[in-house]
Amino acid sequence: MRTAVSTRTVECTMKQHQALLSVHSPGQGLHDITDQIMAVVADAEVEAGMCHVFVRHTSASLLIQENADPSARHDIEQYFLRVAPEGDPAYTHTMEGVDDMPAHLKSALTHTSEQIPIRQGRLGLGTWQGLYLFEHRHRPHRREVLVHVIGE
Repeated sequence: MRTAVSTRTVECTMKQHQALLSVHSPGQGLHDITDQIMAVVADAEVEAGMCHVFVRHTSASLLIQENADPSARHDIEQYFLRVAPEGDPAYTHTMEGVDDMPAHLKSALTHTSEQIPIRQGRLGLGTWQGLYLFEHRHRPHRREVLVHVIGE
């Protein structure tokens, strides 16, 4: 059986927009940055496209996760404390404190970037989804988040 394929050429003008955000994290945990990313998408004036978000650090990461019930965030944070415990005697990278090597491990197990489709000028997240900066260090930090929007 043969499948008929129809193609057509459409001329598009793609826009690109970048923003480097400075995000304050008060310390370890999941911190919602969805609104900040949505503001960058709005500034880009793209109706359909892709939003790429990248955190420029090795001890923080990004997660798309439930944004309705705080107990989901709490359970995720507790899980990662068990997976990468502080004070493990097997760690050799300890000069920056007991939370440093576990922070690198948590970052390696999660994502440093996320891609989210843009639909009708908005992030195409699901009803209960939010984008979180996952801070893995105890101290407050200023984290750089690079946002690249492409579309039309």
